[in-house]
Amino acid sequence: MMDIDHDTLVALSKSWGLFYLFAFFLAVIVYAFWPSNKKRFDRAKRSILDRDDKPWR
Repeated sequence: MMDIDHDTLVALSKSWGLFYLFAFFLAVIVYAFWPSNKKRFDRAKRSILDRDDKPWR
């Protein structure tokens, strides 16, 4: 059985955690700036203001 000490496990988890968060960040940026999503984001930007002229009930 492999004997892994605490420091090695912490270093490994920090490295993989950094890689995971960086990959997730890149995926979100690519999704946000993908050309086919522009119409969806523009519609969401305008729709929040469409019903703003009435009192909330």
